[in-house]
Amino acid sequence: MSFDDEWAGIRSVAQENQAAMQLAHVDVDGGDGSVQGGDLRVGQTDLAAVGDAAFKLHQRLGTDGDHAKSSTQEAGTAMKQDFALGPALTTVAEKWNEQVNTLLDACAHISNHLEYSKKTHAADEHWIATRFKYEQLDSGFEERAAH
Repeated sequence: MSFDDEWAGIRSVAQENQAAMQLAHVDVDGGDGSVQGGDLRVGQTDLAAVGDAAFKLHQRLGTDGDHAKSSTQEAGTAMKQDFALGPALTTVAEKWNEQVNTLLDACAHISNHLEYSKKTHAADEHWIATRFKYEQLDSGFEERAAH
C-alpha cells in the first residue's frame, strides 16, 4: 500500500469519527441574547496548590540553576586556553542563566499573581457579605417602621 493510499484511508476514518472527537462546549448565546456560563470552577485549594508549586519551583530553580551555571562556567574557564570547547561552554552558561532567570520571573509572577488574586477576592467577598448584612438590617427596620 502506498503512502497516499494509507493517508487517504486514515483521513476517511478520521472524518467518520469526527463527531466523537468534538470537544464539549457551552453556547455563549442562549438564543435570547443572554450569556450563559460554563461549568468550569476553580477553588481556592486549586489556586493555592498552583501558587505553592510555582513558589517551590522558584526556590529550587534558583539554587539548582545557579549551581549548573557556575559549574559550566568553571569548566569553560578551565578549558579556555587549551580547547575550543571552553568559550562555547562559557556561552552555554550565559544562555542557561538567561533562560533560568526568565523561568524564575515567570514562577514569581504566577505565585505573586495568585496570592494577590486570593487576597483581592477575599476582600471582595468580605465587602459583599457585609453589604448583604447591612441590607438585611435596613429591611428589618423598614418593616418595623411600617407597622
